[in-house]
Amino acid sequence: MSFHSPPPKQAPTPTVPVYSARDLTEGGDLAQIMLGDQTYTLRITRAGKLILTK
Repeated sequence: MSFHSPPPKQAPTPTVPVYSARDLTEGGDLAQIMLGDQTYTLRITRAGKLILTK
């Protein structure tokens, strides 16, 4: 007779919101994002990378 322990239970993965950078920039390459009283600029580069600056 063989005894096996059950597989460990995995905690549910919390749902994280997903946003399209193209939607945030409305098809352009810049968007302003506010956090509290700070404004940040999100930029999509020609290489398709994202840069977030204060």
